[in-house]
Amino acid sequence: MKIYNSLTRNIEEFIPNEPGKVSMYTCGPTVYHFAHIGNLRTYICEDVLEKILRFSGYDVKRVMNITDVGHLSSDADTGEDKMVKGAQREHKTVMEIAKFYTDAFFKDCEKLNIKMPDVVEPATNCISEFIHMIEVLLEKGFAYKAGENVYFDTSKLKEYYVFGNQNEDELMVGVRDDVSEDSNKRNKNDFVLWFTKSKFEDQALKWESPWGVGYPGWHIECSCISMKHLGDKMDIHCGGVDNMFPHHTNEIAQSEAYLGHKWCNYWFHVHHLNDETGKMSKSKGEFLTVSLLESKGYDPIVYRLFALQSHYRKPLTFSYETLDQTAATYKKLKNRIAAVKAEGDVDEAAVKEWHDKFAEAVGNDCNTAMGLTLLYDVLKSDLNGSTKLKVIEDYDYVLSLNLLKAEEAEDGDDELSAYVEGKIAERAQAKKDKDFARADAIRDELAAQGIIIEDTREGVKWKRA
Repeated sequence: MKIYNSLTRNIEEFIPNEPGKVSMYTCGPTVYHFAHIGNLRTYICEDVLEKILRFSGYDVKRVMNITDVGHLSSDADTGEDKMVKGAQREHKTVMEIAKFYTDAFFKDCEKLNIKMPDVVEPATNCISEFIHMIEVLLEKGFAYKAGENVYFDTSKLKEYYVFGNQNEDELMVGVRDDVSEDSNKRNKNDFVLWFTKSKFEDQALKWESPWGVGYPGWHIECSCISMKHLGDKMDIHCGGVDNMFPHHTNEIAQSEAYLGHKWCNYWFHVHHLNDETGKMSKSKGEFLTVSLLESKGYDPIVYRLFALQSHYRKPLTFSYETLDQTAATYKKLKNRIAAVKAEGDVDEAAVKEWHDKFAEAVGNDCNTAMGLTLLYDVLKSDLNGSTKLKVIEDYDYVLSLNLLKAEEAEDGDDELSAYVEGKIAERAQAKKDKDFARADAIRDELAAQGIIIEDTREGVKWKRA
């Protein structure tokens, strides 16, 4: 197993802290709105990483936080709390907003076959852990109080810009977010560990602390939640590439200052999903969600395939044209697999051989495109049908594309299915011949028999009325 480590900027052999076991943390959503498909690309790639590790024989424990407090609209510790902003927008309480969008996020994950993490922890569950870490950082001299807030003192570190792929001027707080410097800070890169009532008199969620009533900064939650469930040494930390600075940089700073040793060995960052205008976000253009894609006739799994066709460390550009192409590819793939008959005995030695080929391919820094190529190689191989299906089932544990799942629309018996499919083909020919009256008549004929047909981007689907 090899993985690109953002911390060293090299592809490295993966060696866990404990043989056979992997501790893995993924930054979860800030649950103030629906996740857009750019967010979900990151979660798909993290899901694939976890499944590759399990496929390769590792016992994985994956933890994810839910940011339901403390993430401000600017990563530089300025602006409104996103949760409060969401509550104001929808005239609900912050906790109502958090529950609604947490549920919505996991529904989207289910549609995309993203496995539920082993542990999901909301930030609001861990206030005592945040306070304890801040107390220790103050005792060690890595934090200070100013303006009734508590800040982390980055000047006490030997190295702050640990990811090292940007210069200090580009990363400077204030430049990044076009905001003024916080006058309470001793150094421009210091960041807030705890906000008090002096700054947020109207904050909806506040807790008592040794420094006054207030709430935690965003960065501290991932450090504390990961340590709570994974201990003081972690194998892999995941997130979007935009989390590298300041979020993950600040996590490393406070965690290693608190622990006194290296915290996490491998950092896994997924690059942006762009549209034609640039990085996808919730604030511009059409808000692209899984539900929106469904409303336009796309199976969410088509979007998963779209993501798997590209490497996670490359920016990916979304368009409906490319999604249409992916939908056509997916339909052809499913049809080819459906044509494979379960004939002959399963050749277990061949299954293991193809399993190992796949593990090597996708285990080379999550090369899902190569994994898909191997899938097609299986279909073209001279394996008997039963063995092919067993290998495809094996591969689909990682790919999670419902490759062996029957189409839900066809719930009639074989005779009815054959009849309807024949009529659909007849209608398609009529439309090709521009005999639209005949095409409409076939639709009406089926409707009279209780069969509804729908033209979608993935082809014609049917169901009983």
